[in-house]
Amino acid sequence: MELTKSETEQNWYAVFTKPRAEKKVVERLEEGNIEVFLPLVKTLRQWSDRKKYVQLPLIPSYVFVRMNEKDLNKVLPYPGTVAVLKHLGKPAKVKQSEIDNLKILSDNADASDIISVDKVGKGDAVMVSKGSFAGLIGVCIKDGNKHRVVVQIDSLGSCFSVDIPLNHLEKI
Repeated sequence: MELTKSETEQNWYAVFTKPRAEKKVVERLEEGNIEVFLPLVKTLRQWSDRKKYVQLPLIPSYVFVRMNEKDLNKVLPYPGTVAVLKHLGKPAKVKQSEIDNLKILSDNADASDIISVDKVGKGDAVMVSKGSFAGLIGVCIKDGNKHRVVVQIDSLGSCFSVDIPLNHLEKI
């Protein structure tokens, strides 16, 4: 009996993990000789006594594995894994170009440079977290060009808007 191309072809798949278990899952899968990828970004974390750069997952609770679809069930017994991401009842394949893009992002960017598209949208209450307007609270009233938003601020009965970069905003 010959195997079909789909049975022997290796693709990338997203595996959902327990919260904050991504790095351990990657270690365990690598020990099991499974090709795995976890996009990490460097971010500055502050504790009460120090600041430190740490590597955090770009996409929390997900790792990517490259294998045959029929072998995906071998991933689930590893501690920390929860499920394989599915689309229409079948394991969702992740394109190689998407993995390449994630590799570029994780190799060349700090977390402060990367903003998820769904982080701030029209009508969201936002606070400016850095820059000359730090601490300002307002509402996102429209999406601007070049990854910027216009924020409407109600102050003393009047309104004004400012153009603020997305990486300076936090959704509240």
